[in-house]
Amino acid sequence: MYYNIYCDESCHLEHDGINVMVLGAIWCDQKKIKEINLRIKDIKERNGIPTSTEMKWTKISPSKIDAYKDLVNYFFDDDDLHFRALVVPDKNMLDHDRFNQSHEDWYYKMYFEMLKVILSPTERYNIYIDIKDTHSYKKSQKLKEVCCNSMYDFSERIIKKLQPIRSDEVQIMQLVDILIGAVGYQNRIFDDGHVESLAKREIIDLVKARSRYSLKKSTLLREEKINLLIWNARG
Repeated sequence: MYYNIYCDESCHLEHDGINVMVLGAIWCDQKKIKEINLRIKDIKERNGIPTSTEMKWTKISPSKIDAYKDLVNYFFDDDDLHFRALVVPDKNMLDHDRFNQSHEDWYYKMYFEMLKVILSPTERYNIYIDIKDTHSYKKSQKLKEVCCNSMYDFSERIIKKLQPIRSDEVQIMQLVDILIGAVGYQNRIFDDGHVESLAKREIIDLVKARSRYSLKKSTLLREEKINLLIWNARG
């Protein structure tokens, strides 16, 4: 079978002042993509949001909370959709010198650590990452190299494609952004005086209720709906 994997990241820079980093992906049967994107468009239209408008974690507000709840509920109600995330809860604990690596080297290792639970040697995959900047294509090719080498997939039989795409043009990528945002927000340590977004808290509580997970602990490795790895820098 062919699967599409849609990936995104949050707070991946080493010295951005944020404790947590999240890498995440939604995957599904390639044949279901058209139907899924249409369903997301329907949710937008039902809630008075133009289908061309990008829904993402940073845009969650009280006035649009119902649309975001509908989107989260759709994810949990559709058996074809699966989510995997790797959470680094404290980047301050990283010690790259000890392992003779750069932050960039470690970043690609973590990306493969996130993806390897999804990948099977008997299936075929197209992997898409969100375009962040002008370096996105170079990053995608490096990630493909790391993944293929790690899986001994030198002929690229398993990973057929790995390329950047624009999240505002692909509906399902917007769902990845929202789920990553919820996991990251739940694990983030805020400065004193931070005013929590009640709308975002509602979305987090919904994800926790539907998944029956706290979003702060690793799930079982075989969990297929919301699969989480809380990565420990100490090993």
